[in-house]
Amino acid sequence: MALKELIGKAVDHALTLGVFETVNGYEPKSAAGSGLTAAIWSQDVAPVQSSGLASTSVRVELSVRLFTNMLAEPQDAIDPAMLNAVDLLCAAYSGAFTLGGAIRKVDLLGSDGVALSAKAGYVSQDGRIYRVMTITLPLIVNDLWTQSV
Repeated sequence: MALKELIGKAVDHALTLGVFETVNGYEPKSAAGSGLTAAIWSQDVAPVQSSGLASTSVRVELSVRLFTNMLAEPQDAIDPAMLNAVDLLCAAYSGAFTLGGAIRKVDLLGSDGVALSAKAGYVSQDGRIYRVMTITLPLIVNDLWTQSV
């Protein structure tokens, strides 16, 4: 399994939920669409202590950011829609989520780093302000790199 495959698999999974207008496999550099959109990119990669004797297991942290226009109407429906999407994603991440066997587990409670979490905020892009929620998705991949002795 190559690290580069994880983002595509995470994008494919998010698309199956049916709540996003689009899901991109990169951190956006321009304004998102008009509906609820998502973007997934790599944030951090580091070895974990649970590596085998001749191989290194790795913690891959993905950022999963949800975007919607801050001026969408009705405005009191913005956060409920965002929280619904976060709920759907985190429920999947908390379950039997293996990205088709590509990962050992999601580091739900942060035993090897930052735990699964979501943080709300705002992002300004191309003169538009977006309400965002960014999920930290910590993935543990078994025996990714061979160690030499």
